[in-house]
Amino acid sequence: MKSGIDDRVLALAGVLQALAQVRRIADTGQSEAAPVDVALASVLRLEADTAEAVYGDAQGLRQGLRLLRDHLVNNPRDEALGKLALAVLQLERRFSRDDAMAAKVGAGISDAADTAAKLGSSHPDVISQLAELYAGTISQLSPRIMVQGNPHYLGQAGVVAEIRSLLLAALRSAVLWRHSGGSLLDFVFRRRDMAAVINARLG
Repeated sequence: MKSGIDDRVLALAGVLQALAQVRRIADTGQSEAAPVDVALASVLRLEADTAEAVYGDAQGLRQGLRLLRDHLVNNPRDEALGKLALAVLQLERRFSRDDAMAAKVGAGISDAADTAAKLGSSHPDVISQLAELYAGTISQLSPRIMVQGNPHYLGQAGVVAEIRSLLLAALRSAVLWRHSGGSLLDFVFRRRDMAAVINARLG
């Protein structure tokens, strides 16, 4: 997969878009269908040739691109979202060093992809598979990603499953970001370059 600032921007937008839905679901018990579809489908496209292909079409990342632009210009509407994204990027480093876990996650995603081919990537059965995979692997890494929200919704099995599946999607985008050459130094030295890519993408 080619590296470059454009790929890194798309991957970071993927992280933020998935996590924005995590925050929304945790607070309200409801998600937005289109961003969730993009996030879950991205998990299943492990053989995509380009970063854009991971998401099907970069147009599906417009919400994430806007969120990333807000953070780059230090005007985030949800500061907790930025902290959650940083936690996922840090989690990716621990995950990527665990070859056995990465292999197990890859096998589990392949199984979920088979189910999705029949039912669709956002089908409850696929969400359940991805959630169980996350719970049995990535959630065992320390420190765990902690999602804050309304206890009423966070006590519902369906909400928890969707949150876990979206955390897996966010991690998938974080892996893509790292493979595209991303590092936390991008936020120090490449902010203007990333903002220019976002503006070009959003028109």
